[in-house]
Amino acid sequence: MTTTLPAEGRPAPSPVRRLAGALHRRPRLRLALLLGAPLLWLAVLYLGSLAVLFVSAFWTTDAFTSEMVKVWSTDNFRELFTEPVYRQVVLRSVGVALAVTVLCAVLAFPLAFYTARVARPRWRPFLVVAILTPLWASYLVKVYAWRLILSRDGPADQVLAPFGLDGPGYGLPAVVLTLTYLWLPYMILPVHTALAQLPDSLLDASADLGARAWRTFRSVVLPMVLPSVAAGSVFTFSLSLGDYITVQIVGGKTQLIGNVVYSHIDLDLPMAAALGTVPVVVIVLYLLAVRRTGALDSL
Repeated sequence: MTTTLPAEGRPAPSPVRRLAGALHRRPRLRLALLLGAPLLWLAVLYLGSLAVLFVSAFWTTDAFTSEMVKVWSTDNFRELFTEPVYRQVVLRSVGVALAVTVLCAVLAFPLAFYTARVARPRWRPFLVVAILTPLWASYLVKVYAWRLILSRDGPADQVLAPFGLDGPGYGLPAVVLTLTYLWLPYMILPVHTALAQLPDSLLDASADLGARAWRTFRSVVLPMVLPSVAAGSVFTFSLSLGDYITVQIVGGKTQLIGNVVYSHIDLDLPMAAALGTVPVVVIVLYLLAVRRTGALDSL
């Protein structure tokens, strides 16, 4: 026969235990408290700054004093859509971002395939670390290194001289080449992960059914890896579209939307804000397109 102590004899639970018990019984409250601080940070600093950017794009600048006039006007967007120079800059910026994304995808796939499927298992972690090592270096150090490589009579010219060729120098090709180098690891990593998770049984089944290597790649490997490629493209596209430091260092006279925004900050801040909304809109449209591939589920 067992006896139980009366409730009066039990020690009162501490406030911490009572709070833990209340949170355990209310999982939604626990989740809200867990996510409240980062969501508040996101809403105030990120979404709030975007809202201020969008609102200031409808203001104007006094032509005489260069002071910002908080009067509602659509002149900035009208000029943005009617001036050919702005359309050319936007199209050139989107073209550079797409070119960098395509080059990263083309270069990332064979590298990721080797690290995930060909290399010995014990060497694969070291190869992944080697691929990610450039991300530990300073952004400016890497860009200035490429400025030295692409300079006149630099390493690029010296390597191509025996073939009767010259290096790209400074300009649009140099921008695409440098940005591809900078953001390539962001494409390799998701593709490597997708290839590493690819079941060997699917490849064996394709070979048993008589499919050649190209057919296996096109019908089995590519459909399963494509969402990871699209996920990596989110990083390469968005980072390339908004970059302006690389353009200033190796771009020569090339003008992309980031440089135009930077040049308008001191002279015409509302126009700079209007130009700054363009990458935001383009990236949102790109995310909506990528979402259809299921790539956002891999992020």
